[in-house]
Amino acid sequence: MSFMVNLLCRGSNQPARRGFSAWLGRRLARRNRRVTVADDAAISPGALISPRSGAVEIGARSLVAAGAILAGNVRIGSDSSVQNYTLIVGYGTIEDPAGAVRIGNGVRIASHCRIIGGNHRFDDPDRPIREQGIEPKPITIEDDVWIGSGVSIVAGVTVGHGCVIGAGSVVTRDIPPMSVAVGVPARVIRKRGKRRAEIPAGPEC
Repeated sequence: MSFMVNLLCRGSNQPARRGFSAWLGRRLARRNRRVTVADDAAISPGALISPRSGAVEIGARSLVAAGAILAGNVRIGSDSSVQNYTLIVGYGTIEDPAGAVRIGNGVRIASHCRIIGGNHRFDDPDRPIREQGIEPKPITIEDDVWIGSGVSIVAGVTVGHGCVIGAGSVVTRDIPPMSVAVGVPARVIRKRGKRRAEIPAGPEC
């Protein structure tokens, strides 16, 4: 966290909802006309938000902490949070949001997560990977989901409502609603409300 952000936020890693730093965080996010931020959302001045060729939308009472990066087509609902140093990238345009990342209401995303709605193409061995472009695929995270720290969610995945994803997991396929999933690749170990198990989901954020 930079010295200036530390000063503005009085050493807190959580963005304020009121005062100068709160105003500044929202103002910096809204510099691009394709970024929409609710008036009561808390955006750290140290967050980086860019719509690229798409659009970013952050809903009511949601929070984006310092060091988080939101780029491209990203839509976050209400009462959700994105913690420090998490990277969320959506691909596509406003007209064709083929790789958009859609995050529902009441979602908790811990620090150092990676949620990226596209993959490099690499099928042609005679061309450099950098010249083969990106294959966009959407990511959907439904309402009331908790994603532990260091989780990676790959393009094309849907995480159903009410899920818990354990820390450090790599989500490579859809996770059904109300599931607890852990591991690399992530697998469902139980349904919420059934027998409890040890879940390395990390600290609550």
